[in-house]
Parts: sequence; C-alpha cells; structure tokens
Amino acid sequence: MRKTALLAALLLATASLPACSDGASEGPSPTTSTTSSSPSASPAEAPTADTEPEVEPASARPAQAAPKKPRRHPRERPLPAYQGLTLEDERLSLTDLIGRRFLIFFFNPEVESAENVGEVVAALEEEAGDHNFALLGVAQGSSRSNAQAFVARHGIDAPILLDGNGGLAGKVGLRAPVALALADAEGYLVNASLPPEGVDDPKAVLESELRDWLRLPPPGHGIPQLANPVAPTFRAAYLDQEGTFDLAAMRGEPLVLIFFLHTCPHCHHALRAIKKNLDAMPKDARPNLVGVSVYNKSMGVKDRLEADGLDFFTVLTDFDGTVRNAYGANGGVPVVLLIDAEGRIISRTEGWRDDRDPPLLRMRMARIAGQPIPMLLHRSGYSGNEFCTVCHEQQGLTWELTNHGGAFDTLVRHGADRDGECVGCHVVGYEQAGGWSFEKPDPALEDVGCETCHGQGGPHTGGAHPKTASEYEAVCVGCHNKEHSLGFEYASFVPRVSHAANAALAQLSPEEIARVLEERRKPRSNILPDDADYVGSAACQSCHAAEYQTWLEQPHAKAVATLEAKGEAGNAECLACHTTGFDKQGGFPAGGTAGEHPALAAVGCESCHGPGSAHIAEGSRKLGTIISLGDKCDSCVILQICGGCHDDANDPGFEFQVQPHIDRQRHGTIEAGTGKPKSAESAARLPSSAVAAALEAALRDGVDAGSAERPAGS
Repeated sequence: MRKTALLAALLLATASLPACSDGASEGPSPTTSTTSSSPSASPAEAPTADTEPEVEPASARPAQAAPKKPRRHPRERPLPAYQGLTLEDERLSLTDLIGRRFLIFFFNPEVESAENVGEVVAALEEEAGDHNFALLGVAQGSSRSNAQAFVARHGIDAPILLDGNGGLAGKVGLRAPVALALADAEGYLVNASLPPEGVDDPKAVLESELRDWLRLPPPGHGIPQLANPVAPTFRAAYLDQEGTFDLAAMRGEPLVLIFFLHTCPHCHHALRAIKKNLDAMPKDARPNLVGVSVYNKSMGVKDRLEADGLDFFTVLTDFDGTVRNAYGANGGVPVVLLIDAEGRIISRTEGWRDDRDPPLLRMRMARIAGQPIPMLLHRSGYSGNEFCTVCHEQQGLTWELTNHGGAFDTLVRHGADRDGECVGCHVVGYEQAGGWSFEKPDPALEDVGCETCHGQGGPHTGGAHPKTASEYEAVCVGCHNKEHSLGFEYASFVPRVSHAANAALAQLSPEEIARVLEERRKPRSNILPDDADYVGSAACQSCHAAEYQTWLEQPHAKAVATLEAKGEAGNAECLACHTTGFDKQGGFPAGGTAGEHPALAAVGCESCHGPGSAHIAEGSRKLGTIISLGDKCDSCVILQICGGCHDDANDPGFEFQVQPHIDRQRHGTIEAGTGKPKSAESAARLPSSAVAAALEAALRDGVDAGSAERPAGS
C-alpha cells in the first residue's frame, strides 16, 4: 500500500511522535495524482471476516472514450503564480517548471532539520533525469550567503529561489522554516509535508516518503525479489515483564509482528481486526502476535492498551530503534508483517484501510497458519493483486518483472496520469463498478493487474474470464491496438508477461535479471514494416507537397549535412540514424555516400512512416500501406519509432519530450483514417509556415473518405 501525505493537517504543524500512517481507516488514502479521500465502503460493498462476499461477474472495459482531462477533486489546487530571483540572479517563474513533476523544498539554512532535507534532496537529484521530475529550492528566513553555503555544502544543482520573507511559502500554505511540496505536471499541488520529527532516523523516513511521492524504487532495490525475504532476527525487552524476547526462538511457529503507537486510531483498528481473526481460528493453529511499541517511553502504553481493551498481546520495547531500523519501520504506523514458520516475511502492510485490510489479513493469517484460505474477494468490485497473490504468490512475484507491473508509474513519469485515454489501459477496472476511477483513484488498482487479464475475481467468481489463448488475445488487443501498440503480435509478446516464462528468471543472477528487464523496457526499433522497398522522400512529394515542404524546413531533412559538418559522414554508426532505411531493402546502403544516394541521405518520410514502394505502386491500395501517425499515441507508438535513435546515449530525456518534438514538425494535412482535410483547429497545430499551404492543398485535392486514391494522413 502506498504511503501518502495529508495536505491539510501537515501544512499546519509537525508531529512530536511517530505518526499514524496516512492509510486512513475510512477508505483509500490520497495518492500522488489526487488528494481526495474516498468514503468508507458500506457493508454491502466491502467484504468482512465473517462471510464470504459475492462478486459480480467480470465485464470488459467500456469502449467509449474517456474524458481527456477528468475533473479534479476540489481539494486539489494549482500552485500560485509566482516569480522571483534565483541565487544566480536569474528570474524564474513557477510556470517555467510546468510540464513535469517538480519537488519544492522550502528551507531556512539556519534550521537544523534543513540539513537532513538537503542531504536527501541531493541524493534524489541524481535520479531526476531518469524519472522526469525537477527540483526547486526556496531559501527563506536567512541571508543569501547562508543559502549559497547550504547549496554548496550539499552539492545541490537545482535552481534556488530567494524568498526571504516567506511570500511563496505563505501562498502555498507551508508556513514553516522547512517544508516540502510536490506538484504534478500540470502545476497542481498533490502532496505536502513537514520533515519528520521524533524518529530515530529522520533522513531515512524522509527519503522513503519522497521516494513514494516520486514513485522511485528504494535505493539498491530496482529488481523485485523472487523469494520472500528472511525476517531479521532481534532481541528486545518486554514492556511489562522480566526477560527478553528472541525472535530466533520463534522459528517453527507463524508470527504476526506489528509496529504500533498506543494512541494511533489506525493501529487500534488493525489490532482489533487481528484479534477478531485470531479468535476465529483454531487455538492450536493461531499465529503468535507480538507488538513493538514505537513510543520511546513505556509509561502510559500499558494503561492505554488496557483502557481500550487491547491488552491481549505481547508488547516489546524498542527504545534505541534497533528493531524499527531492522524492519524499516521508522515512518508511519501501523506496520504489520506476517512471518511464516520458516521465518520468511510473507506480507508487509503499511497503514490501515478498513475497506480492504481486514479480509486481506484474514486470508494471509490463514496461509501462514497452514489453514484453508477463505476466498474473500470484493463483493461488487475489483479486489486487486494483493488478494490474488495470497494464493498465487509466485505469479505475483513474476508479474513485478513485467512492464505491466509498472504501467501506472510510466504515466506519472510522462505526465499522462490525468489523461483518461491513457489511464484506462494502465489501471484495473477503469470506470467500472468497484474499479479504478478518477473520483476514487485506488492505489491498489493501479497498473495492469491480475484482474485486467484474468477478469474480475478471475475464475473464482463464476463470471466470465478468459480460458483459452484466443480469449486472452482478445483481452490484450483491447489496449494493444493499432493506436497504442503498433506491431503488436500476441504470440511474441505473451512470453513477456507469462508467469511460467518469467519464473525462469529466478534462476538468474540479479545482474542478469537487470539486463533482461532493461532490454525489455527499451523502445522497440523494428515496428516499421519490412516487407517493402524504400523509395526516398522525393517520391512522396507529388501527392504530399505541403507535407514535403514542411519536412524540408525541419532538421530531419538536413541530417546528413550535420554529419558532414562534423566530419562523420562516413561513420556507419551515425549514418544508421541520419539516413532513410539504412541497410534495408532499397534504403541507404551500408558503405554508401550521400552523393551516390541523395534521395535517401536524410531522415526522410519513410523513416517515420515506413517503406513506400507498396504505397506508390500503380493501382496499389493507398490507405494502410504505410503507417499513419496522426491517430497514434505519442508516448506509446511514436516514441518507439523515434526512440531507436533518440536514445539516452544520443538524446537524453527525449522519451519525456516526445510531444514537443512532434509538435515542432507536425505536418499532416489529412485527418488520419478519413482522407478528409484537417479542420482549422487541427491545422493550428502545424508549424505556422505550413498551415496555409497545407489547408489549401488539401481543399484543392477535394479528397473524400470513399476515395480509393486518397492520400494517407501523416
């Protein structure tokens, strides 16, 4: 479960104790794409630990187009218009940063907690390029020289705004000497927080929170583990009795381990659910329950537990934070871990949600106790991967090795997580009853999950779910269509998400797994057709004069000239990306020169649209013989065509700037797939020098949708 920050409360005051996590008991917590809190699920909607819920049959995702920019929650608000001077005396406006996520850190360099923020921010800055976010510092309440010294001391390269009187902080609502805020790609404030206090390792807690905000992998943990980790052993004193607890002595028995704060209501909810589940199990099969108090004083803990009727379990002290550090439980509470008889951590839950955690806990406790696992799927909606993986653990672990497992994070990095057309294929049950929606953006239903492929509840609900390869293929092509997944071939793609195929990766070393995953995540470079000859851009000119003229004005048309200017015109490695159809049928031949093949000595029409021999052949079918790009998803398809050359080695950051690059050279005069001239609104996206000529040419041609000779859209 993702940890998130509450905007309202955290803008006002810091906490003196380790806080309850923001996994609210009444429903899903706010997420990085919205700050709404969902209402509690009614008894008719949420499963309980007493009855097995009924689940509605699975249904396909609605075919109708989703709203392009869904309505935001009322609590989401745009950052204020603000412009100021940086430490380098350059004028900077917040609007300059819109277009990608940006993390703002407000700091007074004279305040001690600012040092922790500086160290963490400097570490995160190294990952900004790969994950498409920016950093902005706001120095307040001190002198320029102190701010400069702070930045130099921590090696921070981000721009630093000077805000001595706290004007920006006041407008944002963060009236504190040190604070943090996250804005999305559209400039809306989606998270805000104050540095943690009263914890043993504030830097670790802060880094964990910010990594969660920015959806970054834990440091050194970019590769999912294909086996459950062994629980760290420890010894700790009991709260109210003599002696020492030794986890190693528990080997052979299942254990529920909870880190809790005695005043935390979410911890109380979790403890009551644990007790209810324990009472429902046979006495000889019940797991042991041990709690670690995160309060660094024992006074009052025992009395509060007794007063609340929660004094039914063994409580340990952890005054020096040794146990919390070993388990990474330095942030919000509760943290609930289920450890099996072999001493392996089967599950970890951070925070608490009354709408899903009680039945999930019951299933997991039955598993570690070796008892029959009750089928407690959601009554009327989607359950999410966590429920599926209680029984299908290995499948869940191998799923994390697929691109499906990070599908929603991909949208966040590209700033497309508010685009309904994109989100619909990157979450579970989009806009269906009990599925992910913009009104209820459930983090548990992010990514292309189990129920996306296997149907709501899979085969356990009695509803429709795929059973054969052809039925699975029909599910896949719902999203992997010609607009979003050019060149999709079910037979060659399915091994990438096959649980059996990915299970074989468990035999590889972490380095080998990393290499496989990196290769999988690269844009494909072979999605253009290869069953026709390249003919050169001049052959396109007669029918597409306006497009050709626009292309002539773009850098692509001068690609070889740039090599000649650098003395690299004979470099085959460079020519592969600076010519048309390099070393392919009819394309620029390896070992050739620009003088010998002038029609192919550029990044021409066919470099993007595919070889054109079939398209220009006399009597040939025009539409569909080359690739029309005007109706394609920029980041899903066009990136794959462009990304083979515009890669990290040659054009760092290109993958996050696809749209601006496309807009600079957009030249279509025909609405894709219709053969009709573009409207004035569509044409307005063309380069200004080509708009008039493009519309004039299209209107002059007078093509219509029924013409077999109509030119293909760009």
